Amino acid sequence: MTQILPSTETNQPLLYPHNNSNPTITSMDVQDSPRKSYWRCSKQDFFPEPSFKDLSSYRTALSQICPRLKDRLLSRSTETHELVTLRRESENPMQKCLTWWDLMWMSFGSVVGSGIFVITGQEARDNAGPAIVLSYALSGFSALLSVFCYTEFAVEIPVAGGSFSYLRVELGDFIAYLAAGNILLEAIIGAAGLGRSWSSYFASMINSKNPDFMRIKIDSFADGFNLLDPLAVVVLLVANSIAMSGTKRTSFLNWIASIATAFIIAFIIVVGFIHFKSSNLVPYFPKGAEGVFVSAAVVYWAYTGFDMVATMAEETKNPSRDIPIGLVGSMSIITVIYCLMALALTGMVKYTEIDPNAAYSVAFAQIGMNWATYLVSICALKGMTTSLMVGSLGQGRYTTQIARSHMIPPWFARVHPKTGTPINATLLTTILSAIVAFFSSLDVLSSVFSICTLLIFMLLAVALLVRRYYVKDVTSKNDSVTFFVSLFTIVGSSIGVTALWNSGVRGWIGYVVASVIWCSGTLGISLLHKHRVPKVWGVPLVPWLPSLSISMNVFLLGSLDYKAFLRFIICSAVMMLYYLMVGVHATYDVAHQNPKETMAEEGR
Repeated sequence: MTQILPSTETNQPLLYPHNNSNPTITSMDVQDSPRKSYWRCSKQDFFPEPSFKDLSSYRTALSQICPRLKDRLLSRSTETHELVTLRRESENPMQKCLTWWDLMWMSFGSVVGSGIFVITGQEARDNAGPAIVLSYALSGFSALLSVFCYTEFAVEIPVAGGSFSYLRVELGDFIAYLAAGNILLEAIIGAAGLGRSWSSYFASMINSKNPDFMRIKIDSFADGFNLLDPLAVVVLLVANSIAMSGTKRTSFLNWIASIATAFIIAFIIVVGFIHFKSSNLVPYFPKGAEGVFVSAAVVYWAYTGFDMVATMAEETKNPSRDIPIGLVGSMSIITVIYCLMALALTGMVKYTEIDPNAAYSVAFAQIGMNWATYLVSICALKGMTTSLMVGSLGQGRYTTQIARSHMIPPWFARVHPKTGTPINATLLTTILSAIVAFFSSLDVLSSVFSICTLLIFMLLAVALLVRRYYVKDVTSKNDSVTFFVSLFTIVGSSIGVTALWNSGVRGWIGYVVASVIWCSGTLGISLLHKHRVPKVWGVPLVPWLPSLSISMNVFLLGSLDYKAFLRFIICSAVMMLYYLMVGVHATYDVAHQNPKETMAEEGR
């Protein structure tokens, strides 16, 4: 059965699949025109929209910025548009070649190495102390809630855009752009941070006392940007080149390497507990609960690889089965592994003596196992290399879907006919991350990265609630009012708890009141009629788990320091400037193309 809903983009009726079934996509949906050179590069390839035809057209577009911005604020995409129409921008199809086995090891390879070897030492020494275990447990639980949300969307909208596409369908074009900017920022900063950590571990194998000896120090540059790292640039270029060569090849290399990592991690945990000293855990909370929550917000980085794996849905053979097994199963195991590794580290070495840059390799040297230092460093290097490879796959596919929507030039949406990978999109994130890695230190990168990630995960939980309980022009006015009032109540009470905690208030009355308000908002949504119920796999205990995910992400956001928010605001301001000057006009032109052409594409 199909329900007719009006399109917010063309004001023409579009077929909206009421049963949430996905259309079958064939190569002919993407590739039905004469083969063109993949590497062609002209103004038309970058800016094909009418607003950029010439200077006069652009001036006219700028004069209409207010109505166009209003149009984009109210616009929402459809599942059919994301799954079918936008894929035509890539000219060639991506290959369906992945199974649940590939996704599970991709998740393991991407996540394990993107944080545990990178920032555990930094946060254990500077904030949480031995309680870094609790920071990982708290972040892991919050990440698992986000995994549930991602999995439901990925099963029902198996497209390369991941959270960008999900937010565009449920929360609209403008919110999706904000997410897109943060996704690209997250991809660039995450890869840059891994590149810097890779070079630190490699240097520690040669000289454990000075992991910065391979970097070039420029005294005239500001702290945090004065250690130039050419090795990090080389590592990023090599890892991303492998990812561009083919998805299945990268997946095979990843799971072979990840299996080896699993054995080495088991060795680290066993040796750590053999040399465990309970005296190293005293004091357990050197900076109190505040230190635990601050670290939880930062070590969230360690769990973020799974969102890159979710972007592989377009290349998964059976998304409804493979994605839940691959994501939920792997993330549950990874959370346990992280907690055990953090406990082993703080039990081996006093937290004040942990090296913040190469914690595990230096820890083995401190207990007299110098030979194990090389084993741990090799494991860390391999783990970070697989994280870079899988992260490059995900980053390229995020960027591809963003380019398909014309929020960035559609030249980056192309899929290479031989490799089946988005080489242009991957090159974009590779070059930018290499530039950032060359200049920026790890502490500068990690805090900004956490803000981007937490914000997107919070928005995704909101989008899931919207998907279940609100359908435009279908949900009654009373239910709509109840839903949005309840949603704002959930977000407001979450901000209230965060504000109380950060202001130093520790009395129980304020927290009880805020919790009651949060419960009332969640209960208000739970009493409403669900317009969509997933037929294959869905988040359990809706709306309670998504509501809890919103609260935890807001709380972790509030635990970050003001410098992180300042850097985030500066980056967001640059994104908004680009959107007002370019993005809003490109997407407006695409949305208001010839209605008959749009209908033909949607019907196909």
